[in-house]
Amino acid sequence: MATKKQPDTTKTYTKYVRWFWILFLTVILGVILVFSLASMGALGEMPDHTQLENPETNLATEIISADGVTLGKFYFNDNRTPVGYDELPEHLVDALIATEDTRYHDHAGIDARGTIRAFAFLGKKGGASTISQQLARQLFVGVRSKSILEAITQKVKEWVIALRLERQYTKEEIVAQYFNIYDFGNNADGIRSASRIYFGKEPNEIDLRESAMLVGMFKNSSLYNPRRNPEGVTNRRNVVLAQMNKYGYINETIKDSIQELDLGLNYTPESHREGIATYFREYLREFMKNWAEDKSNRKPDGSKYDLYSDGLKIHTTIDSRMQTYAEEAVSNHMPKLQAEFFHQNTPRRNPTAPFLELEREEIKDLMNRAMRRSERWRVMKKEGKKDKEIIKSFDTPIKMKIFSWDAPNKEIDTVMKPMDSMRYYKSFLQPGMMSMDPQTGHVKAWVGGMDYKHFQYDMVKQGKRQVGSTFKPFVYATAIDQLHLSPCDELPDIPFCIEKMKYGNMEEWCPKNSGEKYGGTRTLKNALANSVNTITAQVMDKVGPQPVVDLVKKLGVESDILPVPSIALGTADLSVYEMVAAYSAFANKGVYTKPVMVTSIVDKNDTVLYQFSPVSRDVLSEEAAFVTVKLLEGVTLGGSGIRLRTYGADKHKPEFKEIITGYPYGFTNPIAGKTGTTQNQSDGWFMGMVPNLVTGVWVGAEDRSVHFKTITYGQGASMALPIWGMYMKSCYADEDLNISMEDFEEPANLTIRVECDKDSEDSQKDQPVIEYGPDELDF
Repeated sequence: MATKKQPDTTKTYTKYVRWFWILFLTVILGVILVFSLASMGALGEMPDHTQLENPETNLATEIISADGVTLGKFYFNDNRTPVGYDELPEHLVDALIATEDTRYHDHAGIDARGTIRAFAFLGKKGGASTISQQLARQLFVGVRSKSILEAITQKVKEWVIALRLERQYTKEEIVAQYFNIYDFGNNADGIRSASRIYFGKEPNEIDLRESAMLVGMFKNSSLYNPRRNPEGVTNRRNVVLAQMNKYGYINETIKDSIQELDLGLNYTPESHREGIATYFREYLREFMKNWAEDKSNRKPDGSKYDLYSDGLKIHTTIDSRMQTYAEEAVSNHMPKLQAEFFHQNTPRRNPTAPFLELEREEIKDLMNRAMRRSERWRVMKKEGKKDKEIIKSFDTPIKMKIFSWDAPNKEIDTVMKPMDSMRYYKSFLQPGMMSMDPQTGHVKAWVGGMDYKHFQYDMVKQGKRQVGSTFKPFVYATAIDQLHLSPCDELPDIPFCIEKMKYGNMEEWCPKNSGEKYGGTRTLKNALANSVNTITAQVMDKVGPQPVVDLVKKLGVESDILPVPSIALGTADLSVYEMVAAYSAFANKGVYTKPVMVTSIVDKNDTVLYQFSPVSRDVLSEEAAFVTVKLLEGVTLGGSGIRLRTYGADKHKPEFKEIITGYPYGFTNPIAGKTGTTQNQSDGWFMGMVPNLVTGVWVGAEDRSVHFKTITYGQGASMALPIWGMYMKSCYADEDLNISMEDFEEPANLTIRVECDKDSEDSQKDQPVIEYGPDELDF
């Protein structure tokens, strides 16, 4: 019987092994081929060495204060400011690795185990993208395509680029880049913006709870948006904490305790209209625009720097602490002042509110002019609308947001006619304030208004208003410099006129004292302290208006000033910026120093592109400047600024409770200052100086016909001085600022008498204080 032939199992086994190796080598060679093709760009453009070294990312320009705080940024779409690995807290990095790439330190860009797992289970047990691959996608590949073929191609490119990144950078640098490139939503591009916007902190200040939330957003920042989906974000944060516990970064107790907490958001949006120093930032935008246009400030390739994407750093002189104190002083005083203004201008008390001394036709003309100058008119005109259609739209009620001091966020949703909203906005009193170091010219605080979102006209440098009695020190300084007049020199307090045709006067000029009160003689110190117009007119007559104008021009004032006698009482329109710079020369021993706002500009690699050069010049003798300062000290010792030093007036003077915000101030140190009030109380000023800080404050409405009826509320000592007082109290309370409480330095060879006889001073102390009204000093 024939036996059945058995199959050759050895040959069969050998065949399978051969096919396995053929298949294996084919896959390996295929992978190598695909990687090689991808590297050569056959699957699409790939970054070269230079691009890997300097990836193209839009970086916001950062505005940095003198004390190292970010005041704001300039950007269009990407609000990104990169940070280094050393600025990332350890728990933030741990959270990322535990959640996104647990074997991050064990692979070279591709996680083989994760990739095999993803293929085997079709991604159901987690993906395989490493941090390096995700960075590659963010930087060079882009959003995953919906096409399967294109998605596979993108994945291959990610692998190749990830390997290159791992060769190019350290693990720490890759982590930092990943945190810097991610878009966390709500204009939070990169970890620094995200930390500041969601928690009001720098990255190195965030805690574990906050780190876990931010890392959780890497899954999908649109879906896990803490403002729109707090519950989902909380759940995702808790997943991150669980991962950290799983891989030993935190223990069970810490995990459980944090999972019980809310997100702890402190939403602080970063936009051009919000945040600190908004008016200064807008001034800076124009400064940078002009700087970039200058052909001497170009990139090495000859192109212009882009303010919104080149990652410049602008180092400014603004001190964030002093800026905050200035804005707080404005925010504390202006609501009280505005409430009193509204109280005095109800329809029953003032049928033409908010205007005074205008007929109804004049008001109509004023509003029509304002309508044609409005942004709404400009936009509709640009759209080709006819005048009749545009005018009709101003009388058609629409939904809008309007400013209100009483609203939590200073905004009210309402329905209103645009014309009515314009009249409503004209009823608001507005501030302007600037503070400067007189020696260096460094501007420390700049408040151009009370809310940039609703009032965008800057009242520090753009706006110019009549300065009232704050101009008088320039007249006195001219006389001291040219004639060596002393604060103790006396002049008769009598009606006085400068005749017709003298100094170009077309008519006889006869200024009157407030309340038309005259009598006796006054020292120059007493006259300036009490803003006595007749004495100032006599001093002007002694020196003439042209030398006064010449002095003011040397003190940096660029506005046009007619050389006529009436400028002695402050008829000129000047800006807060000009006034502070000019007054600073008195505190700086007669040397004018041009205000400095920007100290340097550097690029993203910290290469210096601009360095400021100080501009200064001698204007007055040191003696004349010191004597002028001593005159101005009299204003706060016994004149219109004395409420800076007094106590108790709020007990029996109602206006102190209503609008003298922050009273009593209780200053005892030397302060040189001057109040100013223009005709009809349209403008209120206060200029105040200590040896190393000069600050000017203006308060008034957009239109001069909008003002308080009486000088009690409308004078500079009521409208502007309280802001100065509160600001300085805050500055003095912050000892790190080192604001001087010392005397102004006396010249070595002082020849002009500054300390007047006690008897002479006592004989005049009961003279009426002009800007305070009757019995103002009786407290």
